[in-house]
Amino acid sequence: MAEEMKVIVFALGREEYGIEVDKVRTIERMMPITRVPKTPDFVKGVINLRGVVIPVIDLRGRFGLEETEPGDNSRIIIVAAADLEVGFIVDSANDVMDLMSDTIENPPEVVGGVKAKYLSGVAKLDGNRLLILLNLAEVLNRSEIIQLERVVE
Repeated sequence: MAEEMKVIVFALGREEYGIEVDKVRTIERMMPITRVPKTPDFVKGVINLRGVVIPVIDLRGRFGLEETEPGDNSRIIIVAAADLEVGFIVDSANDVMDLMSDTIENPPEVVGGVKAKYLSGVAKLDGNRLLILLNLAEVLNRSEIIQLERVVE
């Protein structure tokens, strides 16, 4: 029997992505980000969210997509990865959706310019709509998590 999974739907450009709800702590409006020297370009810096310092990365930069200036709809999705909270800058966060596991297929090599290693699957939705599911373990691989932990310290 197909299992149900809840995902937060967000957009980068014209593509829609999903992160499992249980990995998302909160979704915040854009706020001042403090740059941190000697970090990869896609690491935008840190924010102070209710007294907690959280590293923030631009998912467009992470995936090698063209980075844009954050707009009115841009959001920071705070996710829990390993023992660390990390913020992802996205173009918009639209929706919570229930997905059935039988609608999810393995990702092709590249989807919307994003390499398959960052993806856990692609869900086929109504009509021709595709929802790209992120593999958080790869989006933040071990060495980068260690780097981000140092940023927070």
